Amino acid sequence: MTKEEQRLDESRERKVHWKRWGPYLSERAWGTVREDYSEGGTAWEYLPHDHARSRAYRWNEDGLAGISDRRQLLCFSVALWNHRDPILKERLFGLTGSEGNHGEDVKELYYYLDSTPTHSYMRLLYKYPQAEFPYQQLVDENRRRGRAGREYEIVDTGVFDDGRYFDLFVEYAKAGPEDVLVRIEVANRGPERAALDVLPTLWFRNTWSWNGARARPSIRAAPPPLEGMAVVTQHPEQGSLILGCEGSPELLFTENDSNLSRIHGVANGSHFVKDAFHEYVVNGKASAVNPDRVGTKCAARYRLVLAPGGSQVLRLRLRRAIPEADTATGRDFDAVFTSRKVEADAFYDTVIPARLPADAKRVMRQALAGMLWSKQFYHYVVRDWLEGDPAQPSPPPARRHGRNADWGHVYNADVLSMPDKWEYPWYAAWDLAFHCIPLALVDCEFAKEQLLLLLREWYMHPNGQVPAYEWALGDVNPPVLAWAAWRVYKIEKKRRGAGDRLFLKRVFHKLLLNFTWWVNRKDAEGRNVFQGGFLGLDNIGIFDRSAPLPTGGHIEQSDGTSWMAMYCLNLLSIALELACGAPEYEDVASKFWEHFVHIARAMNTMGLWSEEDGLFYDVLHLPSGERVPMKVRSLVGLIPLFAAESFEPELLARFPAFVKRLEWFIDNRPDLTEGVACMRTPGVAGRRFFSVVDPGKLRRILRVMLDEEEFLSPYGIRGVSRVHRERPFSLRLNGSEHSVSYEPAESSTGLFGGNSNWRGPIWFPINYLIVESLQKFHHYLGDDFRVELPTGSGRMATLAEVAAELSRRLTRLFLRDRDGRRPCHGTGPEALRYRDDPYFRELVLFHEYFNGDDGSGVGASHQTGWTGLVAKLMQQSGE
Repeated sequence: MTKEEQRLDESRERKVHWKRWGPYLSERAWGTVREDYSEGGTAWEYLPHDHARSRAYRWNEDGLAGISDRRQLLCFSVALWNHRDPILKERLFGLTGSEGNHGEDVKELYYYLDSTPTHSYMRLLYKYPQAEFPYQQLVDENRRRGRAGREYEIVDTGVFDDGRYFDLFVEYAKAGPEDVLVRIEVANRGPERAALDVLPTLWFRNTWSWNGARARPSIRAAPPPLEGMAVVTQHPEQGSLILGCEGSPELLFTENDSNLSRIHGVANGSHFVKDAFHEYVVNGKASAVNPDRVGTKCAARYRLVLAPGGSQVLRLRLRRAIPEADTATGRDFDAVFTSRKVEADAFYDTVIPARLPADAKRVMRQALAGMLWSKQFYHYVVRDWLEGDPAQPSPPPARRHGRNADWGHVYNADVLSMPDKWEYPWYAAWDLAFHCIPLALVDCEFAKEQLLLLLREWYMHPNGQVPAYEWALGDVNPPVLAWAAWRVYKIEKKRRGAGDRLFLKRVFHKLLLNFTWWVNRKDAEGRNVFQGGFLGLDNIGIFDRSAPLPTGGHIEQSDGTSWMAMYCLNLLSIALELACGAPEYEDVASKFWEHFVHIARAMNTMGLWSEEDGLFYDVLHLPSGERVPMKVRSLVGLIPLFAAESFEPELLARFPAFVKRLEWFIDNRPDLTEGVACMRTPGVAGRRFFSVVDPGKLRRILRVMLDEEEFLSPYGIRGVSRVHRERPFSLRLNGSEHSVSYEPAESSTGLFGGNSNWRGPIWFPINYLIVESLQKFHHYLGDDFRVELPTGSGRMATLAEVAAELSRRLTRLFLRDRDGRRPCHGTGPEALRYRDDPYFRELVLFHEYFNGDDGSGVGASHQTGWTGLVAKLMQQSGE
């Protein structure tokens, strides 16, 4: 057992709280729903980036390469000034939803390089221009380009040309659960000497301004003999900590209170306010900082001047106490860092298959680093947010009937996995389900905690609905939590030799509530054909599926119904596993199998399947009773593949009553098994198989899916068939034209903010499920079932070979090709920087989705979240 595995065990057994400190600081708290107290719900405008340095946050803090304790009482991050910027760089900059030509977008260069699951070692790289940061240029040029143009990125401005930037490597290592070492290395990549102020910053989240009852904590300069080298914190709940600083930096102090004078033009309650360090460093205002060297926010200012190619290392250490004979940062500082790096390597040797090529190993490790860095303390108490705080002005009354007004029970104050800590610094239910798969490779306990949290009574609605995301907690995401729980259970069982049955029971009982909500709320006519809204696929259809239809009526959703069929099989699998030790679950298994049969029959007999096209489609059900198939060739038609599961004969032999019921149903209810894949015919090794799609339909769907002129891209399966580039689908109703065309990259519409596009790009979560489903079909059908790959090539392949080829195409996005280029980095001049520049060559970005033609990354640039699934694909291929 490695040292890191020992720490994980100690954490799981609550012997040592190794995860008390971690990367739980958000990269953006401004522009979030939580901080929005406007009447109209205009979150981006209510607290913009320009106010972030001056306004105290109510719910969460943010920072650059930062950490906090798991309750986010105390925070640490790095601030910078290059002697040219108009503001102190304390947080990442990006465009708001309305400023970006394709929605919100971070405009910075930073990379998650490494992290262990207990955060005993972490490493991040931030690239900071030496020229003035082009804040206004980025806003103006993106506005000018409009939706027809590609996004204008910071590298396009030229500020990184000729290496005129600083590389800032921020590393953390733990000597103990509350002994955190910080190593900051700054390198000048430019051809000239360059000055840089580095301000490691320690501060308390403001918990005292809202209800008037909380005591104010403090940070003070340490007394002799550590005077000038350390600061001491004092918190009524957290106690005392000491931040030791190498050398003799200038120590600055202020309060983490809003600068009301700047924001609202009224008098400040305190002379010392949140943006004091900006005023002091950038504007030279000496009176901005507290001469008494006390406050709730402090910084250690290091003034560096680096020669061309030169570098300098800063060392700091946060711990409970400094031993009498020790230095401010510890005599063992370098030894601790060396040990933690060696231990991190040893841990990842147990996770990353040895047979993977070196490049793939680096990509897999960076993917897992991104997953672990994307944890965040997420704080949102909806009732308090709606009603306002006693010590603050009352929010507009309209809020009580607006966004999230029906979710007053929500009380979120936990460390959660974020999709992207800048672009999406809030949990999203179905994203998080996919996060848990790669997370389970390194920390099964954290993955299980995440799934259980979403189903706890302070998250899940009393009616059984799972919260979607903060912008609309009541939106509906695909019901994939059962799938994720079952996969995490099996991953842990494989790694440890035994599954966590208590976890499986706990999650199963809560999922029963959510399943009932789906059945009662999303089957409009009781025909086992489900709605659900946009279901995470944003703009994939011709209508906004979450809004009332312009035609009236409702959509019978192929994907919504398929997700429910998959949900039934997931719960059936869990019930049978639990029945192995608790026979009472066998009856529940029968219930979910029968429900699956009803849904599968509806999928195959009620107009969702097109015999002519060999695909499933959504059907528009008009108020007149007319049913209109919406023949968009999209992922909606492929999702029925996910409702598939095989069962070993040895497992079924343990449940004769279940098998008897199964056989009776097949014999006596042919009206319900009509059109459903045969559930009696044994497959390879005598397995039984339950699937919406029978082998005949499977072959026809794959003929379309594996056609390179339709869905099959060099890098995975597209969201919409490429045939819609030349032949957009169009539907004319009530005098209006509604259409969908193939768009391989950014969206040309503002639907769902315009920063997300399912009409052509490659998305990892759906592709991952396609790979998994093909593996399941192969498990049952075996090597005798073959299809053309690609369609029209004449080359026949088993379904296992098809799954392996799709997996290769997906992982190819991040690996160097013959020219040394990584497709995810695009095809323009920037791709050459990542190919040729030694300071960029090993860096990888994990985007939200990828161009359906050339594989370049699109959308959020740090959504390791579900794109981190590439780590699981690599692990599978390596084994």
